[in-house]
Amino acid sequence: LVDGRVGARPALGLGVACGLAGLVLAGFAGLATGLVACAGYGIGLAYDLRLKASPWSWLPYAAGIPLLPVFAWIGATGELPVPILVLAGLGVLGGASLAIANALADAERDTASRTTTVATALGRPWAIRLGALLALLVAGIATTSAFALAGWIPGTWVTAAGAAGIVAGLMLGFQGRLQRAWEVQAIGLAILAAGWVASLAAAGFL
Repeated sequence: LVDGRVGARPALGLGVACGLAGLVLAGFAGLATGLVACAGYGIGLAYDLRLKASPWSWLPYAAGIPLLPVFAWIGATGELPVPILVLAGLGVLGGASLAIANALADAERDTASRTTTVATALGRPWAIRLGALLALLVAGIATTSAFALAGWIPGTWVTAAGAAGIVAGLMLGFQGRLQRAWEVQAIGLAILAAGWVASLAAAGFL
């Protein structure tokens, strides 16, 4: 798309076709799963078509990432227990922190092209601090609650490893390695979520 080897029209057609196919496949898992998939698809479109180049670029991340555990759990079990809702709540904070980290990685190019994002609106120092605060809140709450509810089991150590990954990503960000920082944070958040779910499942809460 960027260098012109793929035109906008075929790319749009492929995107629409894949999106609709995904919604149909999600619907096979049940009405609730299909509705969550529709919500996620809508959030993605809102980001691509309207919010990406705006100070609200963080909002689709904060709204979309919490849907991932909800979609997976409803699709697999047809239920939505309270711990998954708690995880979704943490996902709001984690999604916002990832959005800020992602915007920071592109901040120089966005400033040069006069594109306003959450990072350019806040300014680099404040964006780094706010993103770090949100990420540390997620890491601290998830790790503390996993150990408090499940004890010293493998799942809690996976949660702690994910938290360490998030911290490592933040350290890279403070060092100015912004592209790598957001990638490491995203991996750390995924590991943390998996470990948290495994911890609560092992403890009988799921």
